[in-house]
Amino acid sequence: MVSKIGSPLLAEVVEALCEESSYEAVYHMPDHDRPMPSLEALGELVERLRAVIFPGYFGNSEIRPETMRYHIGGNLDVAYRILVEQILRGHCFFCNADERSCLDCEAAAKLIASEFMAKLPEIRRLLATDVQAAYVGDPASKSPGETIFCYPSIIAMTHHRIAHELYKLNVDLIPRIIGEMAHSKTGIDIHPGAQIGEHFFIDHGTGTVIGETCIIGRNVRLYQGVTLGAKSFPQDDSGQLIKGIARHPIVEDNVIVYSGATILGRVTIGQGSVIGGNVWITRSVEAGERLLQR
Repeated sequence: MVSKIGSPLLAEVVEALCEESSYEAVYHMPDHDRPMPSLEALGELVERLRAVIFPGYFGNSEIRPETMRYHIGGNLDVAYRILVEQILRGHCFFCNADERSCLDCEAAAKLIASEFMAKLPEIRRLLATDVQAAYVGDPASKSPGETIFCYPSIIAMTHHRIAHELYKLNVDLIPRIIGEMAHSKTGIDIHPGAQIGEHFFIDHGTGTVIGETCIIGRNVRLYQGVTLGAKSFPQDDSGQLIKGIARHPIVEDNVIVYSGATILGRVTIGQGSVIGGNVWITRSVEAGERLLQR
């Protein structure tokens, strides 16, 4: 027989959950009245930016050249206002109330949002090269448009190229959230700090991990399950992890890394190398080398 939770028991549970020792490690209260960043608002931000970057594929699918200015202007107007508010919320998440006034933060958020908007033409240019890499690199693709609309690599890279520009502008928290949105959708985990060159393609994609300090060159192709990660982390004298150091691989131009390969540490995979499936690498690889499991 299943007993129902009665009022006395419910009161006991509430009391236990309200004990400071119970919630102190998982409770967040900002120093200001501004709420947490909104996943819903950030989702709308990315969708509006996708509609601008890939007009006709997302948002209004009946857009014409003569209505392009209206379509792009309307989306960017809303996206800018969303971004300013979310930048502020991300800053408040970490804010020490004594740092500076909220008016200073609002002015800074507007400036950062404007600087980000100025990067959109370059973001579109880079994504256009990623689309071409996906189309050329996958015999199953029937058109570049198919890769825009369907491929997890393009979803992940759209999120990443947006998040990376915000990361470079020192935006708090928001780039990581945008990156994790793509991770949830595609299974591709790219830290917003990773530097990725043009014509980049992740075939299939599921389970791919690219760490914060990775540097990836032009015309690189990865397959599913590839990890570009770090080895053990150095600690300071107090035992705390030392953060901010370069700890992930450098992958030079024209490299292919096949499924399941794991490359760890600040090693260099030389230009034109081919890394076979399920290989474990903790050393640098010379340019043009073929490293295969036998």
